[in-house]
This record gives sequence, structure tokens and C-alpha cells, in this order.
Amino acid sequence: MKPFQALTVLALALPAIPTAALAAKEEVQNTIQIPTPPAGKSQVVWFRPGGVGPIVGCSIKENDQKVSSLGTGRYFIMVAEPGTHTYSVSSEATDTLVLDLKPDETAFARCKISMGIFIGRPKIDASTEADFRKVKKLKMVDADDMGPGVGALRPEQVAAALQQTGSDQAALSPE
Repeated sequence: MKPFQALTVLALALPAIPTAALAAKEEVQNTIQIPTPPAGKSQVVWFRPGGVGPIVGCSIKENDQKVSSLGTGRYFIMVAEPGTHTYSVSSEATDTLVLDLKPDETAFARCKISMGIFIGRPKIDASTEADFRKVKKLKMVDADDMGPGVGALRPEQVAAALQQTGSDQAALSPE
């Protein structure tokens, strides 16, 4: 190959070679606003990314009381008293998560569906805000999917909490 031909081939090939700047994808994060918990209370942001098992529900319970269902691509915020809380989900098997909630802190928890024998199995685990932010398309759970158990903030309560600051949020506690 003649030097001129080699330079021509190289010049044509260079744009096709990805550079570090082009190869690095900018990570898109959700921008969902999370209110601060009411003074002296804790809160948990529950979320369920998409994936396996869109038909299987993930119904979060505490003390055998449904707090909220959590469909694929959904999230909800629950307010709780500080301390140790045990949450559960079940289908053909039961999974539990124990969280030690601190006052004035927001914890994150995730539900995933894993393969079961006959049907998918919901699995819950502690998570992080970074993991929550990585899920691009989350929508808040509808109020009619929330259970009789206390804690889950209805959409209007979240909207009101985002408009208020400090001790005014104490009035938003769902208890």
C-alpha cells in the first residue's frame, strides 16, 4: 500500500474509532423531588424499576397491613416513626426487610421480581438514593393502590410537603 493510500484509509477510519469522550455516555438521572421528612420522623422511598415480572405485584406490608402496592416503574414515599421496622412482600414465597430508621432521615428501598417456581417472587432490599436516581422513568403510585396501613403519602400530601419547609411538614404525617 502506498503511503498516500494508507493515510487516506487512516483518515477515513479515524471518525469511526470511538474516543473516550464519545464512548462515555452521560448518565441520565430522574429528577423526582423528595420532600424532607416531617420533623422527628423518618421516611422511606420505595421504588420498583422495570424488568422481569411486570404482572407480579409487589405489595409492601408492615405488621400484616398493606402500605402500598408497587407496580413496575413506580415509587412511593412513606413516613414512619424512627426505630426498627420490618416490611414484607409475598407471592409463592415471602421476603422481609428490616430497616433501622433514624429521625429526620430518608431511607431508600427497592422491590425486584426474581424468578420463582410458578410465578415471580418479589424481593425487597435496602437501596440508595443513587440507585433510585438511576431509574429513569418512575411514576408515583396512585392513591387507590395504597393500603389501609399508615405511612404512604398520597400524591397531594407529597405536593404539599414539597411546598412547605421545616416544622410545617409535621402536619403532613399520615398518622
